Amino acid sequence: MPLIMMTGFPSSGKSTRAAELKSMFEERLARPENQHRKLSVQVISDDTLGVPRSAYAKAVEEKNARSALLSAVERLVSRDCIVIADTPNYIKGLRYQLFCIAREVNSTQCVVYCALPVDEARRINQARGDEGYSPELFEELAMRYEEPNPAARWDSPLFTIIQNDPNDALPFDKIWDALIEQRGLPPTFATAMKPVPQTNYLVELDRATQEIINAVLESQQSGVPMSQVVVPGSTEKVHMPGRNLTLPELRRQRMQFTKLNRQVPLQVDKIAETFVHYLNINL
Repeated sequence: MPLIMMTGFPSSGKSTRAAELKSMFEERLARPENQHRKLSVQVISDDTLGVPRSAYAKAVEEKNARSALLSAVERLVSRDCIVIADTPNYIKGLRYQLFCIAREVNSTQCVVYCALPVDEARRINQARGDEGYSPELFEELAMRYEEPNPAARWDSPLFTIIQNDPNDALPFDKIWDALIEQRGLPPTFATAMKPVPQTNYLVELDRATQEIINAVLESQQSGVPMSQVVVPGSTEKVHMPGRNLTLPELRRQRMQFTKLNRQVPLQVDKIAETFVHYLNINL
């Protein structure tokens, strides 16, 4: 069922908007004439998952937090439930994985971007004291934040709310239409582009992913420990998990990625970068 990904800087009001969305959905679903009354609404947050804010300060704990989120979404999104992922979702690689989960069960999805200047978010976070992020962690997360791009499939449809504008309300009717009525939004130039012919696309998918696997393996053969590996076709680097990766492990990740992306093609020039994001999430 529908998946909503909340995103924005830390302390940008995502949880407040998520609660507002939940209330709006429940109010409309409760109407006697509504044919979707069987749907429920579930918010998944760090609080419901038992993830402390400090988890985002350590790579291993953050990876565990992401795994908990992905498992919870995968469990709920296949039921009669509107799922609101009220977690940081601050990197596009994670939003891509959530998008893939929704796509696997033929569910609609969208991204709600709580846009707030970083200085204002910092001020709000400081005012929260111990309930906010530590100053160091706030700066780290703000620096790593990747703003959603409506031209990317996993960030579309994108609904942006200007948080410091009191007149900018949640576009609930548009969100309802996109997710429940599945009317969708007018296609952008990027989404209206003609797909790559299937045969050529599969060749490019196999080639790009294999080249990245080869680059990782070759870097390990040098004997010099590396925290990041430069790979062909992507400006992003593969973040090594602090150990050597085995060929079977990399093959398994490649197989899962290609399985996810065979039916609905990526743009060819985005295959390598998207695969790198996938590896950085899953390794």
